[in-house]
Amino acid sequence: MPKFRPATLADAAALSVLVDIAGEGAPNRLWLDMAGPGHSALEVGRARARREEGGFSYRHATLAEVGEEIAACLIGYRLDDPYDLSGIEELPDTFQPLVRLEAQAPGTWYVNVLATFPEFRGQGLGLKLLDVANDRAREAGAPAASIIVGSWNEGAERLYRRAGYEPVARERAVLPPGLPQCGDWILLLKSL
Repeated sequence: MPKFRPATLADAAALSVLVDIAGEGAPNRLWLDMAGPGHSALEVGRARARREEGGFSYRHATLAEVGEEIAACLIGYRLDDPYDLSGIEELPDTFQPLVRLEAQAPGTWYVNVLATFPEFRGQGLGLKLLDVANDRAREAGAPAASIIVGSWNEGAERLYRRAGYEPVARERAVLPPGLPQCGDWILLLKSL
C-alpha cells in the first residue's frame, strides 16, 4: 500500500528525475541549455526543485512511497484568477502554448506533473495521486482541476479521462529540437 507525503528539500533529485519522466525528456533538454560549463542538466533540475517559489518547487509536490522508495510524484497548485498573460512573448517558444492553455483554466487546481518511476507503473499510483489532487483542489476551494497532456501520450490521456478529466482546448506543441514527439498540447478539466 503506498504512502503519500509532502516532498522535502531532500527529495529534489528524485523530483527532477520524475519531472523529466513526465516531460518525456524535454525538461532535461531545457535544463541542459540552462546549465553552464561543468554542470549537468540534472543539477539544474535539482536546483529548480529546491526553489521556494515557482510551479516546479518541492513545496508543491506530493510523493508516493512504496516501502521505503519514492515511486511517483504529483506537483500541483492553484492557477491565478485572473490569469495574467502579459509578457508571454518574452517566454521561450516552448512554454508559450502551455501558458496560453493554463490561462484558459484560471482558478483551477493545476496538475503540473504526474509521474511514476517505470518499476512502479501498473499499480494504480497515477489514479491515487489524481485523487490526492482532487483533495488538494477542494482544500484550496478550486472549482475544477486541470491538466495538460501531449496528444502523443495516449496512455496518459486515457488515465486522465478515466479519472474524469475532459478535453477543452488544444495548442500546437513547440518542443525542443531533436525530440521525437510532435502534436498538440491538450488542456483537460475536471469539475469538482
